[in-house]
Amino acid sequence: MAKEQSFDVVSNVDMQEIDNAVQQASKELVQRYDLKDSGATIALDKAAATITVAAPADFVAKQVVDVLGTKLIRRGIDLKALDWGSPEAASGGSVRVTAAIVNGIEAELARRINKDIRDQKLKVKVQIEGDKLRVFSPKRDELQEVIAFLKDQDYGIPLQFTNYR
Repeated sequence: MAKEQSFDVVSNVDMQEIDNAVQQASKELVQRYDLKDSGATIALDKAAATITVAAPADFVAKQVVDVLGTKLIRRGIDLKALDWGSPEAASGGSVRVTAAIVNGIEAELARRINKDIRDQKLKVKVQIEGDKLRVFSPKRDELQEVIAFLKDQDYGIPLQFTNYR
């Protein structure tokens, strides 16, 4: 029997890169002419894994989110890693928008990915291990087919493939 090959499907985000992007976006808010004196702010809470944008108006909040999005893309962070909530009214007529940073694959989504892989009728085994999936197969070609299949799918979160052995 040949040794089984495997890889992990994970969804991880580099918090340091997000922190750097938030700092760069904050600097741009201070320097950019249309946002300079608007009073808009961006705050990162690493413990709760959230980003909060506070702005005097909904339009300004959308501009700040766009600025943050460009900084995140430049730093290699997929925008699917942020789950933006709806704008909520804050004190003084201002608006607050909060984004949760997605880190790890939820159990329900992991089961859905597992089912989708099994529906491909490939000779692979999938194990759900906490917030990641491990895919086993005796043939590397089948593992590469699974990776190609998962890259074509849209699960709403960024997927990475690690520990390929």
